This record gives sequence, C-alpha cells and structure tokens, in this order.
Amino acid sequence: MRAHDVYCYGVISSSTLYKVRGRFPHAEDYAEIDDVQYMTGGEATNSSIVLSRLGVKVKLDGNWIGDDDNGLRTKALLSENQIDSTRLPLREGHKGVQEVVFAAEGTRTIFGTYGRLLEAATWNSPDESDITQAQVVCLDPFFAEPASRVADIAFRANIPVVTVDCRYEDPLLKHVSAVVIAESFVRENYGHRKAEEVFEQYRAATKGLVVFTFGDSAIWYANSDMTVNYFEPYSIDPVDTTGGGDSFRAGIVYGFLKGWDENRMIQFAAAVAAINCTRFPGVMNTPTINEVSAFMSESDQ
Repeated sequence: MRAHDVYCYGVISSSTLYKVRGRFPHAEDYAEIDDVQYMTGGEATNSSIVLSRLGVKVKLDGNWIGDDDNGLRTKALLSENQIDSTRLPLREGHKGVQEVVFAAEGTRTIFGTYGRLLEAATWNSPDESDITQAQVVCLDPFFAEPASRVADIAFRANIPVVTVDCRYEDPLLKHVSAVVIAESFVRENYGHRKAEEVFEQYRAATKGLVVFTFGDSAIWYANSDMTVNYFEPYSIDPVDTTGGGDSFRAGIVYGFLKGWDENRMIQFAAAVAAINCTRFPGVMNTPTINEVSAFMSESDQ
C-alpha cells in the first residue's frame, strides 16, 4: 500500500481570513468585519487540503515552518486534515510565511510576507523517494531549483505533474502534464498581448494540458494536439474566492489520479472550485467527493 497518492511541493503559510461586510474599503474608509478565520495559505498547502477532503492521501513538503504561534497553528491544521507533514518540522527561531486575506463581495485582497521566500532559500530539498512513491505530483513552480528537481524526477518516473502560474518560457513546462494559468497571471506577465496569443505560446512550450481560467468566464483548455475547448463555469453566488484556484488545481490532480479525460477533469475541477467559493472559509470547508458528485448532477438537470 502506498504511503501517499499525491506528493505536493510548494508554498506553505499561515493565513488569517477576514470576511468584510460589503465592499473592500478605500484608503481612509471603514469596513465592518463579520467573521475571522485562521487557516492555511499557500497554493500547494491549500491544494493538499482539498485533495485530502476528496479522500486522497497527500504528503506535503516545501518551505520551512517556524516554531511561533502561526507555525503551530499551521501544523495543527495539517494534522486535522490528515496531511502528512513529517518533512515539515517546526524550526526553532524561524519566522514562517504569513498572509492576511480580506474577502469582500466575492473578491479577495491579500497582504503577505511571501517575498521573504525569494530572499533566502528557506525550503526543503525534495526527497526523491517521496516523489517516486506518488501517483501524481502537485507542484508549485515558485522555488526554481527544487521545483525543477521535482518535475525532472517525476518526469523520469512517468508520474504526472500538475503545476500553476509559471511563464511559458520556464523550462519546467517540458516536464509537466498540466499547467493551470490564472487570468491575473496572464495580465501581470503578458498584459500587452492578447490572451489567445499567450495561450498558443503555452501550447507550444509543453505537451501537457494547458488551462486558462478567467473567473466566472469560460475556461480554455487544450494540449498541443487538440483544438481549444471551452467550459463555462458553474453559476454560483461567491462568498469567498480565496483558494478557488488552488481548489481547481486539486480537481485537475484528482482527475489525473483517476485517469479521466480532459473534459471530465475540467468539469470536475470547476465544480470543486465553485463549491469552495460558496463557503467561508472555502478551503477549510472543501467538499467531499459525494458533495461534488451531487453538485454536478444537480447542475446537469
């Protein structure tokens, strides 16, 4: 029996989520806070929690966790969600990554300390046996050298790799089975170019599945051999969009785990993300496989 089905490597942080009444305020304005939740942050971490809730055994690795209150809370939440975090001890004197998120009227505004991850190599070197024991790898691309190592090991072992938000020039894409790119990433990195043109550049850069998400607008997806497909997201009234992209990526990983085709994978991933965005906090209340199946059945009626 495998110790884990999916190996997640990437960003791990603590997160404090505030639910704002009405819109997010302008400078010098005031807004009422209706709720406060303490949760995890970081793409790989959130995806691992979503996957675990779907019944998948997950091992998580990535940047270091400090031994302060935030680190203790993060480790506790990982344990509660049955995530294997044995590679992530609390490091004495280390100050881990933190974020503060404000959810308001279906939008989110994030303040964080992620920049410190680029200032010092405060992350674990991936363990090859952890990677090769997995059936699928869920990879954040943000730590260049270790991310490249993870993708290379998985590729040589014929293990699918699903990543997010990396530029099409990144050599990592040669080794991935799917890449999910958010509209905001396209805008920030290729804002002067048409999305269709950028999409084709990604298709040329990888043999894997390329997915562009646009919030409540159509999802684009294709690999290098197929025509571009479009899927309209499920119609919802969003409550908290924090982790929506991480939930979607988790759905893609789940699809690879089950051996689904691209169409079923996209529909499932969109359903997982949609459900999460209707809950507060979404990632901490992520759906079970039965809830996703019921949601999809009701949406088809």
